[in-house]
Amino acid sequence: MNELSIPKQIFNEMLAYCREGVPDEVCGILAGDGNRISKLYKIANADSSPVSYLMDSRDQFRVMKDMRENGLSMLAIFHSHPASTAYPSNRDVDLAFYEDCVYVIMSLIQEEPVSGAFLIRGGHISEAALTID
Repeated sequence: MNELSIPKQIFNEMLAYCREGVPDEVCGILAGDGNRISKLYKIANADSSPVSYLMDSRDQFRVMKDMRENGLSMLAIFHSHPASTAYPSNRDVDLAFYEDCVYVIMSLIQEEPVSGAFLIRGGHISEAALTID
């Protein structure tokens, strides 16, 4: 998947969640069908860190179960960068285990947040199209 579509309401909910987590990174999963997001799952950052995230395993298990029960697919993993750009860090690349997912990063370093969407496959980063509608 090279393109991801997020409804404005879900995007705004993701942005609010990212802002609530400052100064730490927050993370979660965006689920849906095809390339269209229909549900946002907030997942605790087990790292509680301003420069990294690790999804809480219990939360992640709960989310995977809910997606399965509701016929949703994991389309993207999102996290915030409270003090850096909307581009994958070396750690983000090292921990990108889901090659079929888009990785959405929300940078809060500027007054106006900046988002980016990326495919990370075999350690290589490429941009994905992100539509907010």
